[in-house]
Amino acid sequence: MRATGVRVLALLLATALVLAGCSTTVTGTPQPVGDVAGGGRATGAVPAGLESFYAQTVTWGSCAGYATASTDEQSFADPSLDCTRVEVPLYYADPTGRTASIALLRLRATGESTGSLLVNPGGPGGSGMSLAANLVVPYSATPLAQHVDLVGFDPRGVGASTPAVDCLTDVEADAQRADDDADTSPAGIAQTEQEAKDYAATCSERVGDDVLAHVGTREVVQDLDVIRSVLGDEQLSYVGFSYGTRIGTAYAEKFPANVRALVLDGALDPTASTTEEVVGQAKGFQGAFDAYAKDCAKQSSCPLGTDPARSTARYQALVDPLLETPAATSDPRGLSYADATTGTITALYSPELWRALTQGLTELAAGRGNTLLALADVYSGRDGTGHYTNQDDAFTAIRCVDDPPVTDRAELDAADTAYRKAAPFLDDGRGSGNAPLDACAFWPVPPTSTPHTPQVAGLAPPVVISTTGDPATPYQAGVALAQQLGGSLVTYRGTQHTAFLSGVPCVDDAVFAYLLRLTLPADGLTCGP
Repeated sequence: MRATGVRVLALLLATALVLAGCSTTVTGTPQPVGDVAGGGRATGAVPAGLESFYAQTVTWGSCAGYATASTDEQSFADPSLDCTRVEVPLYYADPTGRTASIALLRLRATGESTGSLLVNPGGPGGSGMSLAANLVVPYSATPLAQHVDLVGFDPRGVGASTPAVDCLTDVEADAQRADDDADTSPAGIAQTEQEAKDYAATCSERVGDDVLAHVGTREVVQDLDVIRSVLGDEQLSYVGFSYGTRIGTAYAEKFPANVRALVLDGALDPTASTTEEVVGQAKGFQGAFDAYAKDCAKQSSCPLGTDPARSTARYQALVDPLLETPAATSDPRGLSYADATTGTITALYSPELWRALTQGLTELAAGRGNTLLALADVYSGRDGTGHYTNQDDAFTAIRCVDDPPVTDRAELDAADTAYRKAAPFLDDGRGSGNAPLDACAFWPVPPTSTPHTPQVAGLAPPVVISTTGDPATPYQAGVALAQQLGGSLVTYRGTQHTAFLSGVPCVDDAVFAYLLRLTLPADGLTCGP
């Protein structure tokens, strides 16, 4: 959770480093021109009162102007891609009121299209348009490409969809990142909580409570069903990564009969509480850190040394001084403790990024922080010009309405202690048994869902992919979700976040067979070394 799929993350990292210094173009609402889709009639079942949305006609055209980050501008210019917008109610209980605009990007099938495959990269707050654009090369090499359109969408509030959840200016986002909030004294806790209150109030003022109240997964799955109809698909074929599995699960609950094929990779357990998710993720990242340290130790030049048992202490010795003095960078911001750990976490999503982490830690040992800052910028959606996408603001807004806030201080303090124990490499040594309430505790609108066992009577069996060493979404969460949905579990033995389309033929072939012919993987299918 809280990241794009690993392949896209690696691509974004490479692009961000190459394009540092290029300009950013962010436009308003581009008007598509080109071929028409939808035909003015609804496809499949239509909920009462929503006929005009399900039957709307959309026009596909150039993706120029849709990119909300400079890192996407080049990929969006690919002539094999086109874009459009779908109108949906902001509030489904009042479809005659205010509307939202959902932006879509399509890679057209090379032959006659038999339907669409919709994808979401997770986050929450990740851009599905960016995901689809960055999957052009790997997707084009699959057996799906000839007859299945690949469609990415920016969920409501995210990216090019409007109204967007934009709470902070670029300057304010930089300032927020520079504040480590490491003071756990009563005064420090009070200050951090005041900052959380101020952030919630700023989002309320700049975005509006009517928007914040309706950006959750509850509404996203209703948008997804409108998109399905507008695309002309009787049933939905969908691949969700990370938080995107939550969208898929919620869709299966709301519209079980409308599901044709559902692939959930890097799953969230819908029964888990927020604190359970956070502590589980801490364990996952510690496992990935240990795997990285063991691999790094094979090299005499490893910045963590050649004894993996001492890697956590060596790492802390490198990053803890940043709490007092940021490391020098070519960027005037410098490298803070928070950005150093964020950059580390970014690299732990995939072994493809371990080399960058070694480079970053080696630099830090010499007093420089350029690479770790660049990694942290990718995670935070900041490009080389200093412009941020709205992924962080959207992440908070969606999370705050998707789950009840943690307001019990005893629970919060216990979770903080458990987190530090589960991920000692991220323990700054300043834990006091106290932890501040976060922005969700002060959010201006109530949550719209709670952890529960999904009710999916009538759902065709989906495919759940879970990776044994996934740092962000624990393996057992995938096991649990497959059981809850009556689905088929594919296990990948590895240390990375998500597995589909990441170069694992055993996983990919099983998913292709399912998406093309609805052939479920063999029971107990396990891939990897």
